[in-house]
Amino acid sequence: MNTVFYVSALVAILSTVLVITRVNVVHALLYLIVSFFSLALIFFALGAPFVAALEIIIYAGAIMVLFVFVIMMLNLGQRSREEERLSLEPKMWIGPSLLAGVLFSELIYLIVYTGNTAVSSAVEITPKQVGIALFGPYAIGVELASMLLLAGLVGAYHLGAGRTGNSSSVTGDKT
Repeated sequence: MNTVFYVSALVAILSTVLVITRVNVVHALLYLIVSFFSLALIFFALGAPFVAALEIIIYAGAIMVLFVFVIMMLNLGQRSREEERLSLEPKMWIGPSLLAGVLFSELIYLIVYTGNTAVSSAVEITPKQVGIALFGPYAIGVELASMLLLAGLVGAYHLGAGRTGNSSSVTGDKT
């Protein structure tokens, strides 16, 4: 169990460093997804399968779709189209695929060889209990997180939408 934790933590640290150091945004997003998967595996190994499932559904699913939507909305022009074409080459997928393969093999190891003790020792938490906790004592935190995401989305929209149109309309020329 400790080996799974440490290998997952190493994958999380490595993929997070690669998120920070990548120039191409799409590559950074791929490594961020791997980082989220490794955190989910850490939660699963520590006996919190519900939190692991939430990590995958909310962060690796919904938040990453939001990031991709914002990147598409910014529409950075011909240069971004060329980078997108280059990101579809198979050699760009080797790193994230290897790290995800390590995580997948650890998950199989946890399920098959440890007798699934992480799941069997966990206490069952119903979605109703999660909802009561989120909108009870943690309601302010949930609302602040939603406002922060909304502010980021509005800011990305204004960054991307302000640059379309003719420059003569800004100066008032009728040429």
